[in-house]
Amino acid sequence: MGKVGQPRRVLLVCMGNICRSPTAEAVLRDKARLAGLAIEFDSAGTENYHIGDPPDPRSVRHAKARGYDLSTLRARQVHAEDFQRFDLILAADELNLRELRRRCPAEHHGRLQLFLGDVALPDPYYGESDDFEKVLDLVEKQAVLLVSRWSRPN
Repeated sequence: MGKVGQPRRVLLVCMGNICRSPTAEAVLRDKARLAGLAIEFDSAGTENYHIGDPPDPRSVRHAKARGYDLSTLRARQVHAEDFQRFDLILAADELNLRELRRRCPAEHHGRLQLFLGDVALPDPYYGESDDFEKVLDLVEKQAVLLVSRWSRPN
């Protein structure tokens, strides 16, 4: 960790790493940069369905409309090394959090949390445009809260 409460490296995790986690990665990276925080962000999926694929075109389109660029991101699966490398690993929902806990060495379980704190970030994959907008709304709101928390002096 950097300053008290400020992680140095944050990993965002959903199932396939094409909707929620790349969206959260891009939004958090942007908000942290604007706040002057030197935090590294990455995203991954618990499953291997989309390794190497770009984010879902709907996620890219909706994010771009709000000024976030997902175009360079590519899906990857969570690796064993991630549990040591990242100070904080934020899962989109309980299903992915359970899978992370199953794979994660016990000494690193304290690094695992839900992105929204106590509720799931809904999966827009099988939804409509409104579902991608809702994800962006929730991600932006949480990103502002997290960056504010991480920006506080010791």
